[in-house]
Amino acid sequence: MTGENAGYTLYDYLPSGNGYKVRLTLRHLGLPYELVEVDILKGGTRTPEFLALNPIGRIPALKLPDGVFLAESHAIIWYLAESSVLMPASRLERARVLSWLSFEQYELEPNVATVRFWLALLHKQPAELGEKLTEKQEKGNRALAVLDEALKGKPFLVGSRFSLADISLYAYTHVAGEGGFDLKHYPNVLAWLKRVAALPNHSPITAR
Repeated sequence: MTGENAGYTLYDYLPSGNGYKVRLTLRHLGLPYELVEVDILKGGTRTPEFLALNPIGRIPALKLPDGVFLAESHAIIWYLAESSVLMPASRLERARVLSWLSFEQYELEPNVATVRFWLALLHKQPAELGEKLTEKQEKGNRALAVLDEALKGKPFLVGSRFSLADISLYAYTHVAGEGGFDLKHYPNVLAWLKRVAALPNHSPITAR
């Protein structure tokens, strides 16, 4: 959902799960945006022009309609989704959404996403990664097991409705296979992935 009259401008790298979280949030909320692609593999986030927008030197970065820039994927999606259908009404369930966002950043993303980046984007060989790969895969599988248990008998992560928590965890989980993680071991996760992908306004990670 891009265009010249978009209210938001998203600086992003399409294979990025972190950027995908923002694109999914924008689409589920029906918010128009313009996409500016930044190739992280070619140093696109290290140019003086990009660092002037986001001194951290990472994507995604979102330019708000008033010209202010916001960085960090979870800060961006929280900002966009606040007081929307993607946020539960109750205080406790909003806290649970935040808990899942923290779990994603501390347990799933550093392991599942990192292994995917090494193998699928940098095309590293398992032999050259050695024990480092084994450790990340073990931790990633533990995170996936926690997610699978949490989804037992539940359609979505928080309450009975799709929320920001699902967007955050879906982004890297649905491409975990690219990092060698076998999702067949996690039937509840697989069923949840199908439910999320079937929702209106859903788009694949490669969609602009």
